[in-house]
Amino acid sequence: MNALTDPQQDAAALAALQQRARRIRQLAVRMGEVQGQGYVGQALGIADVLAALYGEFLQHDPAEPKWEQRDRFLLSCGHYAIALYAALIDAGVIPEAELETYGSDDSRLPMSGMAQYTPGMEISGGSLGQGLTIAVGMALGLKHKASERWVVNLMGDGELDEGSTWEAAQAAAHHGLSRLLAIVDANNMQADGPCSGVMRYEPLVEKWQAFGWIVRRVDGNDLAAVRRALAELRAKAGSAPRILIADTKLGRGVPFLESRDKAHFIRVEPQEWALALAALDEGVSE
Repeated sequence: MNALTDPQQDAAALAALQQRARRIRQLAVRMGEVQGQGYVGQALGIADVLAALYGEFLQHDPAEPKWEQRDRFLLSCGHYAIALYAALIDAGVIPEAELETYGSDDSRLPMSGMAQYTPGMEISGGSLGQGLTIAVGMALGLKHKASERWVVNLMGDGELDEGSTWEAAQAAAHHGLSRLLAIVDANNMQADGPCSGVMRYEPLVEKWQAFGWIVRRVDGNDLAAVRRALAELRAKAGSAPRILIADTKLGRGVPFLESRDKAHFIRVEPQEWALALAALDEGVSE
């Protein structure tokens, strides 16, 4: 009997992940305060997914980020780096003291993720549509080595505008990359505005299924649902790649940011950082 079938173990495991998600949010806000800016809205929104990944799904060794038997986590949307740094600090990969260097000269925590600087960061993400293509190549290489390790690629929903994403999706299914897991952060926001206005992408579930993927779609801020979906995707038999579509809310956990007019880069006033941390101390909003 595992944690997902034993009620007491399940409740304890979920509570631990919820605490992890709250800490990821707090760490991201603290880094944002260092520079007075950062993609904090996205970090607050994706924190539950990162907590589930680093708390249960991914096999990794905090002391050995390049351990050969690790699962690979690829951050395609490089501007989400502040969220990944928070998860890596929480996981013990990066010392917490380093958050004070966020975005500074010679820091291992630049504002956009760069693999050559940061332990635990597999790729330098940025230009839209590159992450899944790299993930397909990495998963194919591991398959040729008969490795059972997972390759997990987090992408923003703006990346669904790019043809390279769909070429990679087709290739992944063709090559039977069953250890490839894509995650779309569906927050309906990209640099040019709401995704639904820039280039509408629905129906997502049916599209990915048509490309030969096993699909789950959940409220990405419902940790219990995210956790169940990840477990189902891991356990599903067959050679198809898997994808989790996570509908998230920018600013999740800080009510005044959740309700603020949404933009790719949420404005936070100097006096509001402390208010944001206080809101997180009180608990993640419903």
